[in-house]
Amino acid sequence: MSSLNLDDFTDLIERPDGGVRRDAEARRERQIVPPGSLGRLDDLGEWLAAAQGAVPVRPIRQPRVVLFAGDHGIAELGVSARPAGTAAELVREVLEGGRPGAVLARRLGVSLRVVDMALDCAPDAFPEDVVRHRVRRGSGRIDIEDALTPEEAEAAFRAGVAVADEEADSGTDLVVLGDVSVGGTTAAGVLVAALCGTDASVVTGRGGEAIDDLAWMRKCAAIRDALRRARPVLGDQLQLLATVGGADLAAMTGFLLQCAVRKVPVVLDGVVAAACALVGQRIAFRAPDWWLAGQRSGEPGQAKALDRMALEPLLDQGVTVGEGAGALLALPLVQAAAALAAELPEKPEESSEKESEASEASGESGVFEASGTEPAEE
Repeated sequence: MSSLNLDDFTDLIERPDGGVRRDAEARRERQIVPPGSLGRLDDLGEWLAAAQGAVPVRPIRQPRVVLFAGDHGIAELGVSARPAGTAAELVREVLEGGRPGAVLARRLGVSLRVVDMALDCAPDAFPEDVVRHRVRRGSGRIDIEDALTPEEAEAAFRAGVAVADEEADSGTDLVVLGDVSVGGTTAAGVLVAALCGTDASVVTGRGGEAIDDLAWMRKCAAIRDALRRARPVLGDQLQLLATVGGADLAAMTGFLLQCAVRKVPVVLDGVVAAACALVGQRIAFRAPDWWLAGQRSGEPGQAKALDRMALEPLLDQGVTVGEGAGALLALPLVQAAAALAAELPEKPEESSEKESEASEASGESGVFEASGTEPAEE
């Protein structure tokens, strides 16, 4: 019998510190640039302060890109622009630095980690630090069979929790979360449609490499068929991930929840990360308070999931390639918010007092002038 109790996450996850956020807002009121004049950067800085429990907010010194990788059996139906079972090629290119996510991470000076959960290749195809959490090779075709056994789903979920602990223990202070998969957006679409109670066509997008109309119709049909299998297990999130998810998606869900437990902020990339976050929200309703949406990819499933979690993307760039690339574009924005919140000087106290007195005098004068009459004589 499993010892994993997902309900524990509801008790373990706290919201970012509201008192610290109020202190950050008060400090922002005292800074030389008027509140609101920095737009959303103000809110970001205050959110970071609450997440860190510190005023002024600390700089983001050790961000990390974490990518969970896996192949999905549903890709056999031609729902992806890439052939089924070829996610290992993408992982190799990421590790060699030739993919968009790797290029951006290198340019931004951010370390990148790939976690193989279910690549359809030999276990010795990659270094030990990549493959040591692997659960299985590939996954089941979710339109006709389960992606994972219950035991594999639990193992993958626990692996995600372990990776989150490893990152928190190593000093990672912000995670950019993404995926490297073939067929992953189809599984993500099923999760979003099931959890949002909507039809397949509403969540079916073109994927990472823009499939044509025929492939889109195959993908839509695959999501529709898998959705029929998902609905009976909606009350059990781990069983849902076993039925229509995959080892990489189960691991990402565990990772997201444990990051919230460990108070490590996460920037979500595309539809796969958003779908896992939506499952995480079902498990622990406070968890989304620790996550940011990096960018709007244009995938309808991502938009549906983010709307359900009330997460507004920081950017609107339409990046669908995965690999954390879209979320990485938002990282400088988050770092800028932290720097401005911490480094903008406060107004001199004397100046603040004069402004306050002038404001009070102006208010008293305004009341008298607005009446348009002289005080009555006694």
